[in-house]
Amino acid sequence: MLVAGFPAGSFAANCYVVAPAAGEECVIIDPGQDAEAGIDEILREHRLKPVAVLLTHGHIDHVWSVAPVCGAKDVPAYIHPDDRDLLTDPAKGLSLQPGQQLFGGLTLSEPDDVKELADGAALELAGLEFTVDHAPGHTKGSVTFRTPPAGEVPDVMFTGDLLFAGSIGRTDLPGGSYEEILASLSRVCLGMPDATAVLPGHGPQTTIGRERATNPFLADLAGGIGGPSPRKAARPGPDKGF
Repeated sequence: MLVAGFPAGSFAANCYVVAPAAGEECVIIDPGQDAEAGIDEILREHRLKPVAVLLTHGHIDHVWSVAPVCGAKDVPAYIHPDDRDLLTDPAKGLSLQPGQQLFGGLTLSEPDDVKELADGAALELAGLEFTVDHAPGHTKGSVTFRTPPAGEVPDVMFTGDLLFAGSIGRTDLPGGSYEEILASLSRVCLGMPDATAVLPGHGPQTTIGRERATNPFLADLAGGIGGPSPRKAARPGPDKGF
């Protein structure tokens, strides 16, 4: 499997392009701020043809470029229905002050073709199979996408802002819930094999085994403690997004 990615825009939200191999069809995951040029470079380099855009959740740092990318490539976008309204009203996912404009009055629009995701759905796209796991807590409609192992290649999970290397997604924005994100981590992540590759929405790649052993949130969940204080739920670096 070919996976190429880059941190998009000032929020450094990881955008991924996934294909069976070079010269094949592909899917694009989370095209964030100003992601079009980086996506086009990957498509040219590996001679890929996109067939869909998958969204782990609706926060603007992950969906900023979804409409122009889908429009230019004539492909649908997939998002959980609980986050669909954020495609056209991203301010609903942020804690703005009364009268405060989003990035100077920025407006977004839905792609022409939007398909809604369901928990447990199996998506067969670009010659790949993705299992959708609804994982609320960061947002109501957060999901992960995982691919099954193939030969010596382990499971791969695109976790969005559910799980990072050493941390988890913030829960202090509208739609967030610390209790829900702990439940999602326990249900979606803890049962995966240690070798499972974790490709998060921000920061470096990791594995389930590494996070189970070193991430305080997963380590405490695995031990049945219930997770650290919500005050410690933070991104792996300052100002990395929402």
